[in-house]
Amino acid sequence: MIQRQKGCNDIFGREAKVWKYIDHVIDDLMIRYNYNYIRTPIFEATELFHRGVGETTDIVKKESYDFEDKGGRNITLRPEGTAGVVRAFIENKMYGDPNQPVKVYYNGTMYRYERPQAGRDRELTQFGMEILGSDDPLSDAEIISAAVTLYQELGLKEIKVNLNSLGDNESREAYRNALIDYFKPHIKDLCEDCQERLEKNPLRILDCKVDQENDLLKKAPKTLDYLNEESRDRFEKVQEFLDTMQIEYTIDPNIVRGLDYYNHTVFEIEAKVEGFGSNNVLGGGGRYNGLVNQLDGPETPCVGFATGIGRLAMAIELEKVKLPLIESIDLFLLYVNEDEKKYAAYLAQELRKYGFIVETEYTGRGLKAQFKQADRLNAKFTCVLNSEDLDNNEVKIKNNQTKEEEIISLDVLAYYLSENIMDEEGGCQCGDDCHCEETCDCGCQEGKECTCGDDCHCGENCDCGCQEGKECTCGDDCHCGENCDCGCQEGKECTCGDDCHCGESCHCHDK
Repeated sequence: MIQRQKGCNDIFGREAKVWKYIDHVIDDLMIRYNYNYIRTPIFEATELFHRGVGETTDIVKKESYDFEDKGGRNITLRPEGTAGVVRAFIENKMYGDPNQPVKVYYNGTMYRYERPQAGRDRELTQFGMEILGSDDPLSDAEIISAAVTLYQELGLKEIKVNLNSLGDNESREAYRNALIDYFKPHIKDLCEDCQERLEKNPLRILDCKVDQENDLLKKAPKTLDYLNEESRDRFEKVQEFLDTMQIEYTIDPNIVRGLDYYNHTVFEIEAKVEGFGSNNVLGGGGRYNGLVNQLDGPETPCVGFATGIGRLAMAIELEKVKLPLIESIDLFLLYVNEDEKKYAAYLAQELRKYGFIVETEYTGRGLKAQFKQADRLNAKFTCVLNSEDLDNNEVKIKNNQTKEEEIISLDVLAYYLSENIMDEEGGCQCGDDCHCEETCDCGCQEGKECTCGDDCHCGENCDCGCQEGKECTCGDDCHCGENCDCGCQEGKECTCGDDCHCGESCHCHDK
């Protein structure tokens, strides 16, 4: 039997629904933040990642999927999303677009040849957002705020932003030299990879998975001690914007990026997730002002963020977040003979056009088994298509919650489903902006204003002038007990000409 490859997963069932829900929340959030979707190829020229991600990083040195295609070209499956976005930005001359900065987001598969473990696969799906063309500290804060909002809207709690700054190129170079001076006398105490990194990219030592518990790393110099005045001022502005946005954060000088094109703001975002252990980081990002130029584009300041969808879905499930997933259908159509089956096919098609979730039988099961299948699918209603009923243009429908059965005309089936499904789900069918909390004739709820224009018993003032706690029929029989449209008063008889029982003299007749 052919099996899936190691480090790859089949996403289906409830897990697939969770993933699609995350996609929906992402798309909705990006619309509100005015980011446009971008889709780049899954594979690119190897040079893009070896230059754009960095030769000395594990993601390229050890983890990238490199191969030669039939044309002799060196190809790499994308290990991350930013380099492809920047390549597209340059190739399509987006820097010339009058709408600046360019704000885009992606959501797609990446490939890394690493040891598979929980939440880390060889084939992974990653969501990321990028702002290209702005060096304003506000854009750093916006990226962070959007990421925090995403996690909050997905129901995760205790979101924590860990923030740091690498400073500009001058500050970064000063820090780099400080690290070399610090680690050089202790080089033999570092792993082989870190010994190689010392001269090429000493910041990568701080990310080492082998030496992460080494006291040398814990006591290493901190970036903030090497920021020049301009970099320090900029970092303070980022914090001021986050304070204004009411985004909580913690300064963590241990967050670094080993890539040369990264500078200024770097950050990671974590959430308290039971089952994740000590590593609760869900995503991170930072400013990379040097990448566009490094890939032969014009000098362009950029900032971005990325998070893994698989790890995010795992966090949601571990935290038992209640998601509004569709785990039921509206109607299951049952039948016995071929004529009824044909009608089931027709009726299912018509009702689906109206937006209902409709299912029927496809495997030749008997009527009893069809009822069991409807239960497995959590059908709100079942409908047995009986030839005799169909000849009379009728159908028998059953509410699977109340167990009540009715025979109704086929002409009103869609209306019947709409009315009853909306009632079950607490919706309103009045067609207006209704936000009440107790059902009235139009479906509005008690405690808030109703503007449906129908007979309303919401319990509070509505457009027709009725008063809290009393019944009103909007211009006819009025029993409010207070002032109504005819001007009658509380406590005395009214003879205004309508059938009014307010109990007080009103202004429409002489005492």
